[in-house]
Amino acid sequence: MVANVLEINPERLWDSLERSAEIGRFRDVGLRRLALSAEDKQMRDLFVDWTKAAGCTVEIDRLGNIFARRAGTDPSLPPVAIGSHLDTQICGGRYDGILGVLCGLEVVRTLNDRGLQTKRGIEVICWTNEEGARFNPPMMGSMAFAKVLPLESVLATTDDAGITVAEALDEIGYAGPAPVGREFDSYLELHIEQAPVLDREGCDVGIVVGGYKTQALRLTINGDTGHAGGTPMAQRRNALVGAGYVIAAINDIGLAYAADEGRTTTTRIESFPNLAGTYAEQVKLTIDFRHIDADRFKAMRAEVDAAIAAAAKKANVGIEVAEGWSWGSELFAPECIELLKSTANELGLPYREMRSQAGHDAYAVATMAPTAMIFTPCFEGISHNVNEAIELTRSIPGANLLLNAAVTRANR
Repeated sequence: MVANVLEINPERLWDSLERSAEIGRFRDVGLRRLALSAEDKQMRDLFVDWTKAAGCTVEIDRLGNIFARRAGTDPSLPPVAIGSHLDTQICGGRYDGILGVLCGLEVVRTLNDRGLQTKRGIEVICWTNEEGARFNPPMMGSMAFAKVLPLESVLATTDDAGITVAEALDEIGYAGPAPVGREFDSYLELHIEQAPVLDREGCDVGIVVGGYKTQALRLTINGDTGHAGGTPMAQRRNALVGAGYVIAAINDIGLAYAADEGRTTTTRIESFPNLAGTYAEQVKLTIDFRHIDADRFKAMRAEVDAAIAAAAKKANVGIEVAEGWSWGSELFAPECIELLKSTANELGLPYREMRSQAGHDAYAVATMAPTAMIFTPCFEGISHNVNEAIELTRSIPGANLLLNAAVTRANR
């Protein structure tokens, strides 16, 4: 690190991460902190307490998105926002999203340590339900904030127990009074990579220049229920068999495109009546496919469509297809990407330009404010898994890049 630049307090950041890791602990080393659960409330309360202790004013919107602002010297200017999420997957790790939020808090704490003011305010954000593990789709809070999703439809979304987002917000006391939507000067998000590139290459900073073209599809497969033993094979319209053909075909497409960065998977299956002795009348699938190249993505989509049609014919079932979440590959503002690059060069931090293979709240915010992302390494790229792990020493460079870039932007 060169002279006359800001540096975070690594021990304080790690202590905060370790405190977070106590809330919703799962299988000892991981976390289960589903959006708007009791555990999520506990972590939100701690985050709010921490930000208020750091001198921030806190506002919460109708969707429970939390905005903790450190005031700037010119309150008429929109703030520089830093954020991510504190909810986790069902078998989640300790750092996905959490590192980004707590690095944002560390930016505020470091400025307080130095007694430094910025022209613009700096706002640390915790977005609601980024993971989509309890309520679907993912990135719900940020997408509704950016008006990518309608607010009322988000509030009416139910979990598997039939509880709506609105009811869950009320239950934990996070249906805030602030309107959904506000102005940002810019938005910077730090996140673990969730892929193995940085870890394997020994590089500690990734500057994200875009994403993978991504599409989720929701399939409803309709057949007829019948007796598993008595119904002749030729008469069966088994929706679960149709689902099996789809699942295998989608995986094969991903393998065929893997050499040039294609990705496919089936992420969720629901079967009715889901009983022994009876074959399925209806199955719902969620499939997800991604590619770094737009033309290859288009070819992949054609193969996905053909595979669905072939599965329907082979299983003698009907398949309805509805499009779910999607995003493109060109996401982030050149001015913010350049800010991260120039700041990294000033700090003497080696970095790698890269594209994000995962989805992030930054994708939604990028539709309404200049946005960029920083990646830090995680061990072997393991994520959405209790064995997700990071090294503090390899996270510090990205945190310092976030700190210095945010301050530079906030002093514009």
